[in-house]
Amino acid sequence: MVALLEDVAQRFYIPDNRFANHARVKHFDELASRASGRKKFDYEYQKAVELLRAGKPEEAAKLFEKLHKELPQIAYSFTPKDVGLADKLEADIAQAYLRFGEQENCLINHTSASCIFPIASAGFHQLPTGSRKAIAHYTALLTRNPDALQYRWLLNIAYMTLGEYPHRVPEKWLIPIETELEHPVARFEEIAGDLGVDVNDISGGSILEDFDNDGYLDIMASSYGLRDQIHFFHNNGDGSFSDHTEKVGLKGITNSLNMTQADYNNDGFIDVLVLRGAWFEQQGKQPNSLLQNNGDGTFTDVTAEVGLLSFYPTQTATWSDFNNDGWLDLFIGNETSDKFTPNPCELYLNRRGRFVDVAKEVGIELNQYVKGVTSGDFDNDGWQDIYISTLYGQNYLFRNLGLGKSEQLRFEDVTAKAGLDKPMMSFPTWFYDYDNDGWLDIFVSGFKFSSDPSVSYNVAAEYLGLPNDAEKARLYHNNGDGTFTDVAEKMGINKALYTMGSNFIDIDNDGWLDMYLGTGDPSFESLIPNKLFRNNAGKGFQDVTTAAGVGHLQKGHAVSAGDIDNDGDQDIYTVMGGAFEGDNYRNALFKNTYQESTPSTNNWVTIKLEGTKANKAAIGTRLKMTITDQGKRRILYRDINSGGSFGASTLRAEIGLGQASKIDKLEITWSGSNKTQVLENIAVNLFVQITEGSKEVKKLDIQKLNFQKTKSAHDVHHAHFSAHQQ
Repeated sequence: MVALLEDVAQRFYIPDNRFANHARVKHFDELASRASGRKKFDYEYQKAVELLRAGKPEEAAKLFEKLHKELPQIAYSFTPKDVGLADKLEADIAQAYLRFGEQENCLINHTSASCIFPIASAGFHQLPTGSRKAIAHYTALLTRNPDALQYRWLLNIAYMTLGEYPHRVPEKWLIPIETELEHPVARFEEIAGDLGVDVNDISGGSILEDFDNDGYLDIMASSYGLRDQIHFFHNNGDGSFSDHTEKVGLKGITNSLNMTQADYNNDGFIDVLVLRGAWFEQQGKQPNSLLQNNGDGTFTDVTAEVGLLSFYPTQTATWSDFNNDGWLDLFIGNETSDKFTPNPCELYLNRRGRFVDVAKEVGIELNQYVKGVTSGDFDNDGWQDIYISTLYGQNYLFRNLGLGKSEQLRFEDVTAKAGLDKPMMSFPTWFYDYDNDGWLDIFVSGFKFSSDPSVSYNVAAEYLGLPNDAEKARLYHNNGDGTFTDVAEKMGINKALYTMGSNFIDIDNDGWLDMYLGTGDPSFESLIPNKLFRNNAGKGFQDVTTAAGVGHLQKGHAVSAGDIDNDGDQDIYTVMGGAFEGDNYRNALFKNTYQESTPSTNNWVTIKLEGTKANKAAIGTRLKMTITDQGKRRILYRDINSGGSFGASTLRAEIGLGQASKIDKLEITWSGSNKTQVLENIAVNLFVQITEGSKEVKKLDIQKLNFQKTKSAHDVHHAHFSAHQQ
C-alpha cells in the first residue's frame, strides 16, 4: 500500500490537480514567462492565486498589487466579463494580507486562544501588519460597495484580530456579534498544543478510540495532501500522549480526508478504514485502506487480501451488520459527477473477514456525488437501513428489507414515501434520537458552493437578520410510521452552517444529545466560526458556541467526541485546515470542564459492549435506559456507532444520566441477533463492560487523567510542503 500511495502521489501531483498548488505555481510561472500582454497578466493572476493557496500569502499579495497597478495597461482587452476586475484584485490583496496575518500570529506564534471566535485578548495578533493592511483594503472596497457583506464580515474579523472590535469598526459597517452568555455552559479548554497532538496540516479525518484495550482513548488524525502522513497518538494513561505513528506501522500510510473504525474480524481489537480520493474528481481514483489492528500495538494494511481494494473517489462510509449474521458489513459512498466516469457506491458483505461487493444485487448501486452516509434502524424492524447525503440534487433513504427466500439481502428506496425527497445540497449526516422517543431521527447539514454570494456574505447576512440563499440544515423528526418531518426551523437550526466535519455529543451529561459542527468551504474568505448547539431537552437547540469557547474560525473538518481524560464528560478533537496546501492549521483538542466546574454535576456511565452473536464491537446495538431523574421517570436511547459521517467518536457508550443516582433498567437489543438483554440497578459514574448473554456488569478499573503539558511535537510550519515540491 505504501508503494501504491507513492505511485498515486507521483501520477496525480500535476498542474491539472487543483490541489497541487506548488506544482500549479510553477506551471503558471512558466506560462507567464513565455507570454505577453493580457495573456501574461492572466497567467500571473493565476500564479498569484496559487501562491496564496500554496501558503505564500505575502508573495501573493505583492503579485496581486503589481497586477492591480497594471490594469490601465491591459484596459484595451477588457470585455463585459472584466467588469469589477479592479475590485476583485483589491479583494484578493486584502484576503492575502489577512491570511498573512493569520500565518504570522495564529500559526507561527500560536496560542490556545488563536482564532477562537469572538477573538479575546490572548488571541490578538501581536504582529499587526497583515490585518492592518487588510483593513485598509476592505475599507476601500466597502466605500465603493457598501452592500458587499462579505467584505463587511472580513473587516469585522480583521478588527477583532487586533483587539479593536467593536469600538474601532465604523458604525455603518459593524456586525453585532453575540458576546453575552445567553445559555451558560461549561467552558472548554483548547489543549492540543499542550499535549503535542496539534497536527499542523490541512483538512482530514480523526478517530478517538481505545485501540489497545487499556481503557484510555488514543487519537488518529489524517490529512488530505497526497503525501501527508497519518498520525497515531498513543494515550499513555498518565496524562500524556506519545506519537507512535512509526511504531504502530503507519509510516508511509498517507492521504486521507476521513477515517472510520470497526472490528471487522471480530478479534476484539478495533481496525481502521482510511478513505481517499474525495473532491479530486479526475484524479480521484485512489485506493482506500483497511488497517488491521494486530492486537500487539501494530497495524497491517490488509485491503487487497480481504477484497476491499477499489479505486473510486470517496470520503464517507458506514459499518453495520446489514444481513444480521454477526459480522460487520461496509457501505462506501463514492462520488459521481457529469464531469467524469461514474463511480458507483459499494456495499460489501463480510464473509467472516473477507468482503464481497453486492451493491448491484441488493438494489443500492447509486451513482451520485455522495458526501455523507449513515446507517441505523429507522423503523425498528431489526434491520439496519442507510441514509445517503449528496452534494448535488436529492438525498436517499434505503430501507433494509432483510433476507428473502433465497437469503438475498434487498434494499428499497423509500425516500419519497418517507417525505425526504426535497432536493438539497448537503454534506455530513447522521441518525440519532435527539428527542429520546425511541425512533431514530436524521440530521443533515446543507452545503451549497457559491461565489456570488459567498459563504461569508451569507453568514454576515444571517448575523444581521437579512435574507440569504445558503442551503440550510435539516433535522428530520421520525414520526414512527415510516415518515419524517423537517423540524429544523422549529428546533432553531435552520441556519447557514456550511458544515463539513461534525458529530453529536452530550456536553453536560443531561442525557440529551448536542452537536458540534465544523464549518467553512475551500475559499480563504470562509472565515466563519465552528458551532456548538446544546439540545434543550428535545424542545430546541441553543447556540452555545461563545459560552463554550469553541467557535474556531479556521476550517473545521473531522470531529470526534470522547472522554479523553476519563473524568466523565466528553471532550472534542477536531481536525482544522482547508483543502489547499497553504490553508493549514493546528488540530484542536477541546477539553470539557463540565465535571470540574459545574456545581451539582450530572451523573454518567461509560459502557463497553462486547458482542458474541452480535458483532464484537456491538455496532448497531441499541440501548434503552430507564432512569429516575429528580423524581421523574425518564427513558434514554442510544445506538452504538461512531457518530457523524465526517469524524469518528469512540465506540464505547458514554452516556449522561442527568441527576439519576442509578440506571433502574438497561435494555440492550443486540445488533444481528436482535435479542434483548435486561439488566437492572446499575451504578453510575463508572466504567463498565457488558458481554452479550452475561448477567454480569463488570466494573473496569480505569483512572481519571490529569493532563501534563508537553512541548508541541508539531511546531514546524506545514512541514509537508517540502515533500510536495519534490
